[in-house]
Amino acid sequence: MTTELPSLSPCDALVAVMVAMSASDANMRTSELVAIQRMVDHAPVFAEYDDDRIRPVSQTVMALFEEEDGLDALFGLIRDALPEKLYETAYALACDVGAADGRLYEGEIALLAEIRDQLSIARLHAAAIELSAQVRHRVL
Repeated sequence: MTTELPSLSPCDALVAVMVAMSASDANMRTSELVAIQRMVDHAPVFAEYDDDRIRPVSQTVMALFEEEDGLDALFGLIRDALPEKLYETAYALACDVGAADGRLYEGEIALLAEIRDQLSIARLHAAAIELSAQVRHRVL
């Protein structure tokens, strides 16, 4: 079965990465969904974004996760929509979603590795981004 894939805006692609991160361990936690909404509401890259797009983008991600080659298709959509200068932004947003509930689960760790690979994030840059997400989400 071939699914007609929508084209994504750059902001849609960033939302798709965050939703994929939240869904990667098969449990979309409230803290992760709140983090996604908070980032869409406050991150400068989303200043002109219509947050009514979050639901259809989320539905696209979830539909792709149910297909055999869905992850490859998702990354194709993301790479097509996202300018290269936002690849590290996408990785940072994914790290923030992963860190939102205080720990990374196996599926999240695997998806971060896939994002690094698919978006050619330099390992040193990835480590810095990961550390910054960890320290931002620490609790007393």
